[in-house]
Amino acid sequence: MKIKEYFRNDRFAYNAGVELLEVRPGYAKARMKITPEHLNAGGVCQGGAIFTLADFVFGVASNAGGHLTFSINASMNYFRSEREGYLYAEAREVFDHSKLSNCEVQVRNEAGQLVATYTGTGFRKTTELSFDDI
Repeated sequence: MKIKEYFRNDRFAYNAGVELLEVRPGYAKARMKITPEHLNAGGVCQGGAIFTLADFVFGVASNAGGHLTFSINASMNYFRSEREGYLYAEAREVFDHSKLSNCEVQVRNEAGQLVATYTGTGFRKTTELSFDDI
């Protein structure tokens, strides 16, 4: 199975408009276009939408190595608000162990300005994943 096909099954992220751009073991990049459905009552992109984008790339990066990994902890920091355009998230695995994965994610706007950071830790199951394109 192709990894992009596998992660299309993440229905929540898919329905939020998250698009996977790049993936390799320990790394993923995705984007999300801010639409009116992403805006909160204050007229800016809702924190949960940004979290979804960051959490998605964390999931892709930590699973791309071939072992089913689920989040056990996540932390998000927000630095600026956005109303329109695309948000880009890049995840880099900074710790890769047989049982644990830790990733750092940066979310940036189209101008490259830092919008948010995310740190996530995942637990690796014994279930192996087989991707044709990694």
